[in-house]
Amino acid sequence: MGIVREISLSMSLRLPVFRPASTEWPTLGLALLIYGAWLAITALQSRLPFWVLLPIGSWLMAWQMSLQHEVLHGHPTRWQLVNDVIGFPPLNLWLPYARYREQHLGHHRGDKLTDPIDDPESYYVTAETFRERSRTGRMMLAICNTLAGRVLIGPFRGMAGFLRPEARLLLAGDKAAWRIWLPHLAGVALVVTWLHGICHMTLIRYAVLFIYPGFALALIRSFAEHRAAASQAHCTAIVENAPVLGLLFLHNNLHVVHHTKPSLPWYRIPAAYRADKAWLKQWNGGLVYDGYADIARRYLFSQHDKPDHPIKGNPAR
Repeated sequence: MGIVREISLSMSLRLPVFRPASTEWPTLGLALLIYGAWLAITALQSRLPFWVLLPIGSWLMAWQMSLQHEVLHGHPTRWQLVNDVIGFPPLNLWLPYARYREQHLGHHRGDKLTDPIDDPESYYVTAETFRERSRTGRMMLAICNTLAGRVLIGPFRGMAGFLRPEARLLLAGDKAAWRIWLPHLAGVALVVTWLHGICHMTLIRYAVLFIYPGFALALIRSFAEHRAAASQAHCTAIVENAPVLGLLFLHNNLHVVHHTKPSLPWYRIPAAYRADKAWLKQWNGGLVYDGYADIARRYLFSQHDKPDHPIKGNPAR
């Protein structure tokens, strides 16, 4: 019951980055597989049809995002610098690993899950922001709160929504932003040199077959993993029976385990869930889905929740 003993602490304390006692070889092996497969598939891209490149490329992009999520939590070595090097390669071009690490660790701090002001990864807006949106803006929020909208339009909105404030910081001369973006841009230059100069792959082809669908796949995981609730314990979901996407997401479909024990390596999450399944389901208020097909049945064209946060600035709802 070790996971249960850590729950109250993990929801209320500023969580430290975990330092494993020894190298976690499954994660290191996964990193070698992802980067090796990416090098191979891009090198062979001119010989492969799009219907082969699309599923492999998008899988690898989403898998790397799952890997980055793993390493920013202190895996697979005791040295965070080594872990950050593993997570750094900017295969998706647009998202600096250092910024993702900063924002995601902020998502884990305190008891503000789903809060549109204090949770950097919240998809909600405040009631005031919602009222100020135009009819078209409200419609777009509603569309992107469906699974179909999140997957089809969400990548574009996510990239644009991230890059706009980053551009403002850079143009304002923000030193912290430049410290993040300069190494990232150097990494992007290396990736582009490999793709265009060596593999003769156009950036449009790479964006269409790798970047955009890869981000869309990753958004399936985040779509229903949190839901606003009066109790923080009831904000984090469980998606059972997801062997394929569970592997892609490194078992973060069992997301309540990750939030109650973020130091746990991905390959130990299923066993930890099985050990405390009944208690965890009770603790999270029964926010459980029977696979991602269950989520699709419920929310493919229906909203997962209203876009305006039901508590933050909107107690009546």
